[in-house]
Amino acid sequence: MRPALPGGDTEPWFRQFWPWFLILLPASVVVASFATMYIAYYGADDLVVDEYYKDGLAINRQLEKKQRSSELGISASLHFSNDHVTVRLDGPVDAQLLNLTLSHPLEADRDFPVTVSRIAPGIYQAPLPAPVAPRWLWILSLEQEDGWRLDGIIQQHDIGHAAAD
Repeated sequence: MRPALPGGDTEPWFRQFWPWFLILLPASVVVASFATMYIAYYGADDLVVDEYYKDGLAINRQLEKKQRSSELGISASLHFSNDHVTVRLDGPVDAQLLNLTLSHPLEADRDFPVTVSRIAPGIYQAPLPAPVAPRWLWILSLEQEDGWRLDGIIQQHDIGHAAAD
């Protein structure tokens, strides 16, 4: 070991403040980049559709089904209770089963389909597998060649009753 310089530091470098400060700056950037990668991977935006071309082609079929429900004069009102949904239909509908899709406006992993069964003429009912909340979207459809489609949004004041024409 060599003798210390007069007036120089007597401590080794790893006990000094400035080397650790200079090492900490790029190290914090590395940690922040890993945090950003984690957020980007697990917090992906569900609004972006992976198969946008197929969805674009399906829009025409959806519009045709909505037009068909309008031509037939079909309208629906939905009533949500704690554990089931009741659908009241007006119009010439005599199907035994209808498809109801309830979708969260932002999180696709919270969407779920429900098959509603006819319990009386124009009244359909089914249990809900999960609770719904305001601003959820609903799609009621009859999946046949000559099928139709209705859709709507559950509002805060409509949580007990949502309707669409």
